[in-house]
Amino acid sequence: MYKIMKAKNIIFWILAIIITLASAYYQRITGPTYPKKGTISLNDIDINYNLDRSYPGEGDCPIKLNIPSDNIKGTLIWKRHNTKDAEKTVEMRNENGILVADLPHQPPSGKLDYQIRLLKDNVEKYIPSKDNYVVIRFRGDVPAYILIPHILIMFLAMLFSTRAGIEFFSKEPNYKKLLWWTLGTFFIGGFILGPLVQKFAFGEYWTGVPFGWDLTDNKTLIAFVGWLIALIGYRKSPKPDYWILGAALLTLVVFLIPHSVLGSELDYSKVN
Repeated sequence: MYKIMKAKNIIFWILAIIITLASAYYQRITGPTYPKKGTISLNDIDINYNLDRSYPGEGDCPIKLNIPSDNIKGTLIWKRHNTKDAEKTVEMRNENGILVADLPHQPPSGKLDYQIRLLKDNVEKYIPSKDNYVVIRFRGDVPAYILIPHILIMFLAMLFSTRAGIEFFSKEPNYKKLLWWTLGTFFIGGFILGPLVQKFAFGEYWTGVPFGWDLTDNKTLIAFVGWLIALIGYRKSPKPDYWILGAALLTLVVFLIPHSVLGSELDYSKVN
């Protein structure tokens, strides 16, 4: 019996890890800061692009494009996001088969719209397209000693949450340790390290409710409140299992929302 229970526990942990990794990967690749990737064809030449949508630190942001032919010329077109600014153009320089031009540095949470116009043998092509832009957000550089622990602890919070939900399917569920580990990691990762990351990146400790609508902060708040309710249900309800499962499902749904959606955004109308 003990060996069967131990084997089931290992299977439950493996399943929790797979679900957590899958949801974290989905959240990452669907977020607005994940690079814009694709391929276009110019005069029967395929050109792959991988364009940044987030830029940390000081200095201008270099936009780079690998080209298979030196006969291809490029122009970087940009303007400030959500403004009526006129577009500005910068001719891209060729550095050993790589077209390069710089976007001017912006204050933290400032965003720019940009696209690349390519020209070969009088044929034009736009990346990503003539009527669409890539939106890039600038942020401050977050020290690794804060960012790495934040990411790891938030991953553990999602893992413990998922594992607690899977415990629902055990014949004799034991939620206590999983419940407290979930709450503890969410608190440390989301409400201690998270605000420090936000402060370094965008100059504010918290931009969720009640101060704003940043979904990254609000997702953490919703999940944490969900687990606080589950804790009350665990202690007071004659059927605590459904409170735990509900909190785990809520957390999973919340963290499937792409990272940085409705994130901090500089209001250029208030900038001189």
